[in-house]
Amino acid sequence: MKITTTCSLGLLMIICSIATAQQVVPSPSLPCPAPPIKSVIDWPQFHFVSCHTGFNPYEFVLSPATVGNLGLHWQYWIGLEVFSSPTVANGVVYVGANFGAYALNASTGALLWQYTTGNTVYSSPAVANGILYFTSNDSIVYALNANTGALLWRYTTGDSSTSSPTVANGVVYVGSHDHNVYALNASTGALRWKYTTGDNVDASPTAANGVVYVVSHDHNLYALNASTGALLWKFTGNFFDASPAVANGVVYIGSDHLYALDASTGALLWKYTAEFFDSSPAVANGVIYVGSGDFNVYAFNASTGALLWKYPTGSYIDSSPAVANGVVYIGSLDDNLYALNANTGALLWQYTTGNWVLSSPTVANGVVYVGSYDDNLYAFGLSGERPSLPDLHKP
Repeated sequence: MKITTTCSLGLLMIICSIATAQQVVPSPSLPCPAPPIKSVIDWPQFHFVSCHTGFNPYEFVLSPATVGNLGLHWQYWIGLEVFSSPTVANGVVYVGANFGAYALNASTGALLWQYTTGNTVYSSPAVANGILYFTSNDSIVYALNANTGALLWRYTTGDSSTSSPTVANGVVYVGSHDHNVYALNASTGALRWKYTTGDNVDASPTAANGVVYVVSHDHNLYALNASTGALLWKFTGNFFDASPAVANGVVYIGSDHLYALDASTGALLWKYTAEFFDSSPAVANGVIYVGSGDFNVYAFNASTGALLWKYPTGSYIDSSPAVANGVVYIGSLDDNLYALNANTGALLWQYTTGNWVLSSPTVANGVVYVGSYDDNLYAFGLSGERPSLPDLHKP
């Protein structure tokens, strides 16, 4: 009997279903391209994908039923404050910290390599096609071999940078304090275009559907053609540091309000007023999650802006939420990392670090990674406490 590839017969349907049972099935409603489907899922850049939804649809280990059993897997003492959001790729965790980028074994926390720069690294790294990208306050965009840490290329901007690179379709997008947003060839670092805004560009640009959305300290959100850098539209609000999230044709961005804008025109769809939204919003399953300067984590209906729930933390929230499998993870300046039920806002788990948690958490393969102002990078998983590593590295 000839076996076809259509799996159209009953027997073949059974064979095919068995063969694919262990594969991860992508969500049909992903708002922009996600990392390739494979047995181990990466978190390759700030807020997971280039459209910065902060939503990992491939996480199935941690859930509202299991997350309460999280324990410390390891912690790595870097020795300087960790602002950066960790990136996970191919079994390696990458993070920026003062004066460098670090690559750690994702399972053990062992240091694989370290690259030293001339100034502070606030940037969250991005990994694509075996290359690690990050910015530094020495005004340089770095591209390193992700396996070895060897320098591949670097591009010098006109001033320091805290912007996390966004990689999409072979282009690296990044902002600078020289008021520009840059589009660089991801392989060579060659300049494709730059666009000048009216002030510093601190936030990570967001790329979705052929458009780059970027926030400037001149209080504007700019929508630029991703290929040419031409201005498509701009919207004026009290914008500073939060990155936009784009999903289902809508741009969500925080300032003194949380705004929902039409992604094609910039037209205002709805807004919600709170003290300040410095946190970059996450979008998952029709809900917006974001932290606020009034110490609360908020959940809104993505279509209407209706408040669904809010959860009070003990201090200001600069961390941006990560959402995976019904759980919202977010840090606070009260030193805690929180895990909340995505549907109700109920507290499921929390961990107190030794200082502020400005870093935005990352969730991949059943592990939560986050940095702290206490100089440590933390990894939490379900197998409970494992020996931590700070004594191996602390002087």
